[in-house]
Amino acid sequence: MQKQQRSTRTSGPFGDEINGWRHSAGTEQPGGAIGPGQERVTDEWFWRLIRGRRSVRRYLPDPIAPPLLEKLLTAAVWAPSAHNRQPWRFCVVTTQAAKNDLSDRMGRRWRVDLGADGVDAAVIERRVRISHARITGAAALVAVSVSLEEMDDYPDRRRQEAEWMMAVQSTALACQNLLLAAQQFGLAACWMCAPLFVPELVRHSLDLPESWHPQALITLGYAAEGSGNKPAGRRDRAQRLPLADRVLWR
Repeated sequence: MQKQQRSTRTSGPFGDEINGWRHSAGTEQPGGAIGPGQERVTDEWFWRLIRGRRSVRRYLPDPIAPPLLEKLLTAAVWAPSAHNRQPWRFCVVTTQAAKNDLSDRMGRRWRVDLGADGVDAAVIERRVRISHARITGAAALVAVSVSLEEMDDYPDRRRQEAEWMMAVQSTALACQNLLLAAQQFGLAACWMCAPLFVPELVRHSLDLPESWHPQALITLGYAAEGSGNKPAGRRDRAQRLPLADRVLWR
């Protein structure tokens, strides 16, 4: 059964202009393509943005101005979504008390889980300590959730699971928009999936509505580290595997 669709979104508080760039008065083509006479960013600018994004985990103590956070959220909600239902939900966390409470609760649960896995106690404390520093040291957190309130309902499990997956995919697209916006506007960010393991805990800590299903935590701030250092045992973050290893052509 299909639920009533919300009205289509507007241009938002920043209109059509972001960071001084605006479409010129060309004619929009079918499907929303940019037509003759309209400005488009250069290839160099585009690839610098895409390839320049990094997951940065240490931040300066400087706060982020609320209007800048709103710009990131505006970029996020311009992502495509299934049925244009826009199932994403965001909770912005800037108070130190809220960050500490969330991190402490998640850390306690993680200790229990790692202990049950047989991980050495010293390793557990090191992991929890690093995670705590990442979360509480960020100038702001964006707790990302998905909601099925305006998605379609189906009587069978197969289609209902597909609807859930569409909502999750839509929310992930919004996260990518937010991460790229952070890169564009001079902020560092890191995408953490930990809320997937403890959704009820995150919901309770942040006092989220019951219909919000936590998916991710995005840490934000002004970078206190270089992005070129490869963590021990990990693939160089500035490199990607060849397309041939990940792409099939038919």
